[in-house]
Amino acid sequence: MRTRTLTLSAAACAALLAGAALPAQASGTVNPRSAQEGSVSAASLLAKVTSCSQISSGKYRTDEETSATIPVCGKNGAVFWKADMDIDCDGQVTSRCSADTDPRFQDDTAFHQSNGQPLRADSLPYVVVPSTSSIWKYTSSGIKGGGVVAVIYNNKVEYAVVGDTGPTSIIGEASYATASALGIDPDPETGGTDSGVTYIVFKNAQVSPIESHTAAVTLGNSLAQQFLANN
Repeated sequence: MRTRTLTLSAAACAALLAGAALPAQASGTVNPRSAQEGSVSAASLLAKVTSCSQISSGKYRTDEETSATIPVCGKNGAVFWKADMDIDCDGQVTSRCSADTDPRFQDDTAFHQSNGQPLRADSLPYVVVPSTSSIWKYTSSGIKGGGVVAVIYNNKVEYAVVGDTGPTSIIGEASYATASALGIDPDPETGGTDSGVTYIVFKNAQVSPIESHTAAVTLGNSLAQQFLANN
């Protein structure tokens, strides 16, 4: 939840984990195990999003100084966009995510773990969706906190959850853990990538608990198979 500059937004950082330990079902490792998760290939998913039926009223910028060129597109059972990836390190304070290492750090996320704590950006793959505006209202597309996202980059698929909201006019942001799993530099100051990331957000789906990456992969793979069959 930040206003981003042309370089990047939030990301990786310092200080010990604040508060209670993560629930047993939470993603426990700093880096998710695999950069190709599930049985559905990146190529199969990308083949279904070669054209855009725009559902957003306008287009988004990838950064503050760029022009608005990114539409949100609709498909059966999902919405998608193709953009950059800025790094979000918001949420729990950890050795990688804190005000000491991220000048735009915020110690909260729009959606919280099952124990009420903010999400942990350096261990949980999550995606940031634009806050509601005249351009697009994500909830009207069946998207909610904990929704499942297939994030595709460099022929790899990583399943993430909808974990935070961002600026109303900017799109293309995901957590430290998402970037790291896909081989993208997760550093808050120098990391991210300028292009080449596809975000497929499945409608009317929710991971429970939101902090369980294993549950996100299981549900995401099932929804990806449905997506291939229905498009």
